[in-house]
Amino acid sequence: MSLLSPYSSDEPARAEVDAMPGSTVLEFGANWCGICQAAQPAIEDAISAQPPARHLRIEDGRGRPLGRSFAIKLWPTLVMLQDGREVARVVRPRGARDIADALDRLLAGPQASDAS
Repeated sequence: MSLLSPYSSDEPARAEVDAMPGSTVLEFGANWCGICQAAQPAIEDAISAQPPARHLRIEDGRGRPLGRSFAIKLWPTLVMLQDGREVARVVRPRGARDIADALDRLLAGPQASDAS
């Protein structure tokens, strides 16, 4: 049974996201999306092993401004943010390792993203 909540249709404004301090994972998808559902075990495994400060599951689709502002094209897409700045992105993860690698970059802090 999934411990993650459904994708929320209540999305923050882009300015709010840009102002979020610390580590944030934005997960874009849709509750009816089979690929999103299939990816949930890998997402749960990776997030539970290295929890960011916040993990927001955002329902995406036509006309959804936050997803458009991040140029989301495929689901699920996980955008890793440090102090509102994107440091990594995983599109349609094939497994927990894909997400864990992105979380490593995120949780390593600003010095790791400045070096890349």
